[in-house]
Formats: sequence, C-alpha cells, structure tokens
Amino acid sequence: MKAEEHDGLARDVSCSEARAELERLLADERFRATERSRSILRYIVEQQFAGHGDGVKAYSIAIDVLGRQSNFDPSLDPIVRIELSRLRSSLSQYYEAFGKDDGVAVQLPRGRYVAVFIRGGGTQVDDRDHPTAVDDAPILVREQARSTGAPGVQPRSRATLWFVSAIGLLVGVAIAGSIYASRPVTTAKPTVIVTMTAADEALRGEASVTRDMLLTALTQFQTLTVSQGDRRERPLASVLRPAKSNDYAIDMKYYGDGDDRSIWWQIVDSSTGDLLKSGLEKVDTSGRTALAVRDELVAQLARRFAATRGVINNIETHDAAEGSLGNACVLRAEYELDDGQTSGIARTISCLERTVAANRHDADATAALSTVLATGQAEVADDVKIGRALELANRAVALAPLSDRAHIALMLSQFYSGRTDAAIAAGNRALALNPGSPDVAARLGLVLFSSGYFDAGASLARDASSFADVVPRDAMLVLALDAYRRKDWSGALLLAEQASGSNFLIGVLRVAALGQLGSDEASPRLAELRLLAPALEARFRQAMAQQHYEPILSGSIEDGLTKAGAHFTAEGVATAF
Repeated sequence: MKAEEHDGLARDVSCSEARAELERLLADERFRATERSRSILRYIVEQQFAGHGDGVKAYSIAIDVLGRQSNFDPSLDPIVRIELSRLRSSLSQYYEAFGKDDGVAVQLPRGRYVAVFIRGGGTQVDDRDHPTAVDDAPILVREQARSTGAPGVQPRSRATLWFVSAIGLLVGVAIAGSIYASRPVTTAKPTVIVTMTAADEALRGEASVTRDMLLTALTQFQTLTVSQGDRRERPLASVLRPAKSNDYAIDMKYYGDGDDRSIWWQIVDSSTGDLLKSGLEKVDTSGRTALAVRDELVAQLARRFAATRGVINNIETHDAAEGSLGNACVLRAEYELDDGQTSGIARTISCLERTVAANRHDADATAALSTVLATGQAEVADDVKIGRALELANRAVALAPLSDRAHIALMLSQFYSGRTDAAIAAGNRALALNPGSPDVAARLGLVLFSSGYFDAGASLARDASSFADVVPRDAMLVLALDAYRRKDWSGALLLAEQASGSNFLIGVLRVAALGQLGSDEASPRLAELRLLAPALEARFRQAMAQQHYEPILSGSIEDGLTKAGAHFTAEGVATAF
C-alpha cells in the first residue's frame, strides 16, 4: 500500500522523536528485557542513525554486541535469531501494556535487523516498507490502514474463520503452556511472620521489647522478608507474581527463671503446618544489664534464623528445585563459597548470570555474582574478571545501598584489585549495616588480617564464630592463621583441620603446621597437597601475594612448608626466623 492511499492515517516520526523514545524505553524499569537485548536494540538503532538504513547483519550483531569470535557463522549458531525473537517479544509485551495511542513505539519487523518507529504502540508495520532517516527528517513508518480485502478474492465463511481461529487458539495455548512449564522457577526471599508471647505476665514487657529488637535484627540481614500480616490472605499482586516465595511462621515463648532468660522457638511451614525446627536459646543474666541480656538473645536468634547457615536459609537451599533462579542461586553461591567448593561454581555463576539477565534490578544476585568472581581471584588474578566484579559490586550498592551483601561484594572486588583502604571502608560499612552477621564479620576479618591488622581481624573472626552452628570458613582460616602467627603450631593445625572445604591456603596451613611440629605426617600430607596443586611453591607465593598477606607471615608459612619437604627458591623469600 502506498503512502498516498492512506494519507489521513500517515503521521511520520522524526529522528529526534525516535532518539527520545529509545532512551525513554531503555530507562523504563517496566521494559522487561535483558541487558543483552537492550544492547542489541541500541546497536541496531544507532547503526540506523549512522546511515545504515537497510539494517545490520547478524554477523555484526554477533561480533559487536554478543562478543562472538570472527569466525562466527549465523547459519550454524542461531544466537542472533534467538535474541532478536526475545527482544521482539519484550517490545510487544511492553507496548501492549504501556503503549499510548498517540505515542511513538519501536518495532523490529521479522526478516531484517532494522528498527521501525511508529505512532501507536499496538500497530504492526509492513515488513516491506522501511524509509530511512536522515538528520531530522521523518524517520520511519506510518500507522497501517485496515485492509478490506483485495479484488477477486473470495472471503472465507464466518464458520471457517471461527474454526481456524479456535484451532489456532488451542495450539497457541498448548505451546504457551509447554514453554511456561519448561521455564526455570524463579525463587524469592522467604517470608516470615514472627510472634513472641511471655510465659509469665510479669515478663510481657521484656518479651515485647525483645521481639521488636529481633525484628530489627532480622531486617538487617535482608535474607528474609519480614511480614506483619496473615499470609493466608495474600493480595492479588502477590499471588500473581512470578517469583516463588515460601512462607514460615516463627513462634516464640519468653521465659524467666531466676537469673536466667530463655526463649523457646519453633519454625512452621505456613502452607502445610509442618513443624520444621525448634530449639531453646538461654542466657545467664548474672551481673549483666537487661540490655546486654536482650542483645545476646537477639544476636543468637537472628543468626539462628536469618544467617546464610541459619535454619530457614538452610531449608531454602536444600529444598529449591534444580535449576531454580533468583534467591536459590544467591544462597547456593554463598554456601559454595563458604564450603570452599569449586566443582559446582561454574554452574552457580551461570545461574547468577541468568538471574541478573532476567532482572537487572536484583541487587542480591548482582552482589553474589560479583562476590563469586572476586573470590576467584584469591589464587589466580584475572584483570577482566576483577573488573567485572567491581562493576557488578558498584551496581549492587547503587541498587541497594543498605545491603550488607552489596558492600561485602564491593569490599572483595576492591581488595583483590589492590585498593585495600577502600575495601576496608566498604567492609566497615557492611558491618555497620548488619553487625550481627557472622559472614560479614568473617569476611571483613580476613581482609583486615591479610592487610596486617592481625588483632582486629582475629577479633572479628572470634565474633563470627560465636553463637553460630557452623563457623564461617573465613573466620576459621583467620583463627588458624593467627594461631600460626603466634607460633601455636598445634592450635593452628587443630583449627585448620576443623575448617570446611578444600581451600588451598587451609591445606597449606595444615602442612606448614605439621612441618613446624616435626610430624611424620608432614611429608605424606605435602604429597597429597601436591596432587591438588602440582606447582605448589609457585602457586603458594602467587596466592599470598594476591591476597596481600604480610611478608613476615608468608615467610613463616614458607618455613613450615620447607620443613615438610617443599622446595622454594631464595628469590622473594621473607622469613620470620
């Protein structure tokens, strides 16, 4: 159809209007497109503004946007077609929901990698007609007139059209159901309701104050969503939200017996009524203020319920469906880092990448991805990965400035990029935001200890090990290193043996302590360590330098390894003896 045939419907879009719509669209949080899709859209439009009115090639998108190698073959790798299909779907859904009748809209006609701007969000363009924009001339398309049929073509009967439409609808529903069923589950933070009653009316005031303090501590962790309402009656928006969130009830009873204060608690699955866990926290009040007693009770309970290794997050981690995105990825990453596991880290990174791609405003997933990438620098430096970790951490802090997870990610990425003072400042900010978190205390303690602040680092490590069912691995490493620094070889060995996982430095510390003790076990343990790290001596020095350990501590550990049978060259050795 030519323009003159429907001039009454033609309203051109200028370059300035098109640019404005592109920027508005990409800045709109309601536009549910991945970072990759947004980059592709911007690339296509910018290329058109630069004069490529006929569109761009799949090869160019693959190389310039998706980072494919120069030997990319679009006939063998369908990534560009897949990404464009997702982008078209995102655009269609956005303008269907939020487009204005007289507003400018962006469309990507099938068959060519070219963007078309039209007025009227829901109008489809003719794939054959794409005028090119030059300077501020009219850029692209008009609204389409409704066709009434072509001469000589017999219209189909109403019954036939109804039948075809019904069949098409059924097929569409079946396909949509299949696609929906195959999509991974996106999990959200678990929701909890907290109640506390007093066993004695005289303790009612104490119980109320303690509960209020506990609610504050739980919200500081930001691993749970604390609710005040009855979750059995959910608002419609909560029922329809795509992320799956489990609900728990934490019921407590406050007791006072002489100088003792105790709280009995139980955790119940709100959907099934099943009792999942129960316990008792008890504090001796002798010679202590009421505030100190409440602080200790609250610290114990908050760590018990909301820490990464706490009861609820432990349930969430182990019960999450295989391949789940969202909060399940974040918890899995934190568990693997604390356990020192490496076998599943690639899968976890992929899970976090997909979560961030699906929701670029997920601060927890962004911070977790940054932390995983930064922690991987502990032994082998990679400037590209540490640069990305720093970028992700800064984004996480911008998204959630009150999140201790975000500031810990910033601390680690800054530390491994050599910015020690900035890293310590970020760690102190995380500790101020969540003083009760054993993970924050452990990670900041390791950074401080590595930087030569031995007493401060060891103090935080001891605090992290208090009231915790499972002591964070970083805290155990710091305590073992501190014992070794003080030449308490037996204590260092015992602490290193208790540390979870197969962390390289923990293994080194075990062998070094055995060497200092002159144990017959030192040589076979060194041989076992070499199986995991064949270039042991070089890898050790690289790891110690990457984590910025004080030379005197590195030299002392080298001395223990040498006594166990390791062979170091004289270059770069610093010894404490």
